[in-house]
Amino acid sequence: MALPTGSGSERLRRATLNDNTGWTEIISGTNLHIYTIISIIGNNRHSSSNLMSIRMNNGSVDINLTESVDVPGYGTYVFNDRFVLEEDDDLDIYSVENSDWIVSYIDQDWT
Repeated sequence: MALPTGSGSERLRRATLNDNTGWTEIISGTNLHIYTIISIIGNNRHSSSNLMSIRMNNGSVDINLTESVDVPGYGTYVFNDRFVLEEDDDLDIYSVENSDWIVSYIDQDWT
């Protein structure tokens, strides 16, 4: 299947992390791209509760979207408020214990 590329193209995409612990960048902004985040799902893979956080960095400062959400053992955390990342923005996720993450987003390419 041919995927659209180049100026004005738009693709539905996903980013995933497996066994994440600590702060990790899951999406890194790219020049001439706009990312519309659709949903972020974090799954706690342990029987005990797990603290999870989501933040955006706008190129100079961190902006917390959620902070220290207590997710029960084997629970799932869903953040489905839409927001936009631009060229210098990064999306970071955090968990105290190992967790799996998936981010669904639209990538608009203006290269």
